[in-house]
Amino acid sequence: MTPDTKDWTWVVERACPDCGFDAAALAVADLPELLRATTLRWSTVLRGDDVRRRPAADVWSPLEYAAHVRDVHRIFAERVSSMLRDEAPTFANWDQDVAAIEGDYARQDPVDVEVALIEAAGECAGIYAGVRIGQLQRTGLRSNGSAFTVETIGRYHLHDVVHHLGDVGA
Repeated sequence: MTPDTKDWTWVVERACPDCGFDAAALAVADLPELLRATTLRWSTVLRGDDVRRRPAADVWSPLEYAAHVRDVHRIFAERVSSMLRDEAPTFANWDQDVAAIEGDYARQDPVDVEVALIEAAGECAGIYAGVRIGQLQRTGLRSNGSAFTVETIGRYHLHDVVHHLGDVGA
């Protein structure tokens, strides 16, 4: 697999030409319901007959994408929680490709991934549901220096989940 080194932070400002998702139009108050709704679509994906089949050698299978999304939810739960708790935290680098290899995404049980994805999305939904208006502009920094507010990281988070649904044809 070729590592994805693109900087996707621009998606918080304009629609993604690949998936069509317009994160800039999203309100944080909508995140809990939208995150929960995506889990239903991921559940359908994980119950597919070809869940382990890669469409090409250098493209993740639906199972690998789902395991990645599960971990995305976990990472964002940690990051948003730290933004709400701490003053301008800096996030450690998370290498999604290393996580996929170390987590052996391709060999995970689809049922276990589905359950964990639902739980992780629910945790994130709960965190976003608890965000008060005065907390929307709290900041955090990625290890590469990209700055987020609670509002923009929520938009970025949901784009990632929705974009990967498109990657698996859902």
